[in-house]
Amino acid sequence: MAVIALASGKSSGVTCSALALTLSSPKPSLLVEADPAGGTVRTGYLGGEGTAAIGLHRLAAAERQGTLAREFAQHFVSLDREHAGQRLLLPGLTDPTQAPSLGRTWQQIARLLTVMDQAGHDVFVDAGRIVTESETRLSTTRYPTPLLHRADAVLMVVRTTQASIASSAPGMRVLREELARHGTGADALGLLLIEEGSFTSTQVQQTLQAPVVGMLAWDPDTADVLTHGAYKRMPRTLLRSARTAHSTINELVTKRRVQLQPGGIPTSVGRAS
Repeated sequence: MAVIALASGKSSGVTCSALALTLSSPKPSLLVEADPAGGTVRTGYLGGEGTAAIGLHRLAAAERQGTLAREFAQHFVSLDREHAGQRLLLPGLTDPTQAPSLGRTWQQIARLLTVMDQAGHDVFVDAGRIVTESETRLSTTRYPTPLLHRADAVLMVVRTTQASIASSAPGMRVLREELARHGTGADALGLLLIEEGSFTSTQVQQTLQAPVVGMLAWDPDTADVLTHGAYKRMPRTLLRSARTAHSTINELVTKRRVQLQPGGIPTSVGRAS
C-alpha cells in the first residue's frame, strides 16, 4: 500500500505507465489522472465509457462546498470488469483550462489519497509533464504539486533514448530540490525506465543521478491498447514487466517509511506524514 506519483520532463508515456502499474498491482489500486493537461484514460482505454458528470474537474466545487470528503469516492470508475472495484480510476480534467481551479484543492485530495493508502490501496498519480514556476520550484497553481510532496515515491518516467534522457535532466533537478525542501526528502525521487532505446539502466542512473526503481518493457502493442482502447486482445509483456516493477517500488517505499517513522519503526499500513 503506497502513494506513487509519476511525472515526466517531456511526453514519455506517463499515463500508459501509470495505467500499467495500476492494472498489474497485486493489491486493490487507484489511478488518479492529475495531469493538468487533461485526462485521456476515459476516452482512450475505456473507449468513452462513463459520464463527464464525474471526475477530477468536479472536485474543486465539492471542496468549496465542504463536501469533498463525502463525494470523493463517488467520482471513481472501474478500470477492470474482471476485478470490479479492485482497479479504480479517478478520471482527469476534461479541459486543461480547469487546472487552476484545483489550486487549493490538491492539499485536500492528497489527504484523501493517504486515507486510500491506509485502507489498503496502491495509489498511482499520473502527474504528467512537470510544470515549473522557477528553476527550483514546481508550480503551485498549475500543477498537482502537493500530491508529489506527500507521495511515498516520485518516479520520473524516462525512455532509454538520448532525447528522453536529455529532456528529463532539467525536471530531475527541479524535483530533487522541490522534494528536499517541501516534500519528504530528495530520496523519494527515482526513475521508471521504458526500455525503448539502447541506453542501459546504469547509464541512465549515472546521467540523471537517481536510482532506477523499475523497468517497463518496450511493448507498443500493449501501449496501443492502454492508450486507445481495449478493442483487441491485450498482449501481456508490458503488464508482466509492470508486475515485476511493483516489487522494487515497494522496496523503496518500505525503506523510506522505516526511515521516516519516529525511531525507525514502521507501521503496518500507515505512511509518513
